Amino acid sequence: MRLGILTGGGDAPGLNAVIRAVVYRASAGGHEVIGFFRGWKGAIENTARPLAIEDVRDIQKEGGTILLSSRTNPAKVERGFERIAETLITESIDCLIAVGGEDTLGVASRLSQAGHRVLGVPKTIDNDLDATDYTFGFDTAINIVTQALDDLATTARSHERVMVVEIMGRHAGWMTLHGGIAGGAHVILIPEVPFDTDSVCAILRKRWDEGRHWAIVAVAEGAQDEELQKHVMHAEHTDAFGHVQLGTGIGVGEVLAREIEDRTGLETRHVVLGHLQRGGPPSAFDRVLGTRLGVKAVEMAEQGLSGMMVSLQGGEVVPVDLARAVGRLKTVPVERYDVARLFFG
Repeated sequence: MRLGILTGGGDAPGLNAVIRAVVYRASAGGHEVIGFFRGWKGAIENTARPLAIEDVRDIQKEGGTILLSSRTNPAKVERGFERIAETLITESIDCLIAVGGEDTLGVASRLSQAGHRVLGVPKTIDNDLDATDYTFGFDTAINIVTQALDDLATTARSHERVMVVEIMGRHAGWMTLHGGIAGGAHVILIPEVPFDTDSVCAILRKRWDEGRHWAIVAVAEGAQDEELQKHVMHAEHTDAFGHVQLGTGIGVGEVLAREIEDRTGLETRHVVLGHLQRGGPPSAFDRVLGTRLGVKAVEMAEQGLSGMMVSLQGGEVVPVDLARAVGRLKTVPVERYDVARLFFG
């Protein structure tokens, strides 16, 4: 068999572990692997290059992706899907393995429905893909968030300040919730539950009144207080999939910090973690998960499967329907957020 592989969307720690596992498992089965550089852009422009074991040896330790990435949407490129089909025919690809989040896998699902053999491997630091317990990259990202909160706590305590930390999460607050709980944030704000700034200020005032003169507020970039939204100003441009570019302009962290200081008189600073959350080497968990997913993807290709995604469910790696996986965003259940509320203040 001749397998293709590409990585699309934002980079995530663990991508290289998947690539390495696909190449090793394919080689063990007597198959070839062709890598397409820069995601769907590479499939459209045919940037194919054979991948051998020597190309991927030891890369599971590295962050990012050796295949590079882009946010190219074939639907926005002239004859985009037709050109991908032509590339697959030209390169004699028996099955294409697409590694990415909801946008990348949405394209993969559409190609599968058009009759091409495509499999998906879920990747997102946001952990918001449905039909899988965890996505690789998430564990590394929340460890980075946790370390940042630990570090900022010493500054907040020394200067008797409130530190507002803005964390990635457009529609889902998994990173903010898990990182905030682990890092001991005194208030956690997520997109799934609208917040009230006066209530946040009341929690902080009470904390000061009780003699604890410092605090960490963890806020997801997509969290909203209806009153504050008019002051949040993101860049007007969107990416190829129509997403507003959060993290540019004036974000919720900056606006919230200003409001807290104005309403309480407490010295307040804000920090935007931004792309730091994507960077660096993957955690042990993400290296192992990426490896397991890559191996399973090749096994699924050998079984003749298509239109399926590799999924982690209850500790086991299993195939699930790709269309189902990208059909709904996985958000934080209210009861999970209620656990975090117990520790506010």
